Amino acid sequence: MTLEIITSDSLAPLRHGFFTRRGGASSGIFSGLNCGPGSTDQAEIVAINRARVADAMQVAPGMLTTLHQVHSAEALTVTGPLPDPRPKADALVTATPDIALGVLTADCQPVLFADPAAGVIGAAHAGWRGARDGVLEATVDAMLALGATRDGIRAVIGPTISQLAYEVGPEFFEDFIVDDPRNTRFFAGGRGDRLHFDLPAYGLHRLREAGVEAEWTRHCTYSDPDRFYSYRRATHAGQADYGRLISVIRL
Repeated sequence: MTLEIITSDSLAPLRHGFFTRRGGASSGIFSGLNCGPGSTDQAEIVAINRARVADAMQVAPGMLTTLHQVHSAEALTVTGPLPDPRPKADALVTATPDIALGVLTADCQPVLFADPAAGVIGAAHAGWRGARDGVLEATVDAMLALGATRDGIRAVIGPTISQLAYEVGPEFFEDFIVDDPRNTRFFAGGRGDRLHFDLPAYGLHRLREAGVEAEWTRHCTYSDPDRFYSYRRATHAGQADYGRLISVIRL
């Protein structure tokens, strides 16, 4: 099956894509394009899937660069292939051609960044914790250090969990309100004491506050199992593990 790749005009003319689960070699609960080495999927099958992504991005498999993601606010500047084991961080930036920067997600926000005029790109994994702690701003700062400009950077949030599917408890809400009382705008009422958090709206807010033009592709990972993996959907279904989507950009 052919790979399905979601793109954005905002990142043109750079080669990039938010890959769906379609077109991969994995089977069972991972069926499709599972690109997560940290999953319990067969390592050789994950390698096949990642090689297909590298081919689509027109780079060698070893130049498809991802991290050991830990929900941090750490952004790493990359100039070549990363060592094994992969560094612990949640964003990458580069001004070096032929390196494909990738992040893995399964409900968290994958965010791709580009300043085509400056020749600087970035990619960030931004769940609620990373976004709240500043991973998006850290990515922008790392790009600025390589010569990008705030006016020149464009950021696109790919498939992520939507507000309708993201139920949280009162403690979650209270933590965000302590950070900033205006964060109430990212919550809607749910059943009982539950609320629904708008992760992509929060991500867009943080990016725009950082002076960066940003948009969301408006794809919900939870509500479309044929196209996307979802940690929360897998948990609700009682599954032992889940696949990881990959989002990639290169110069």
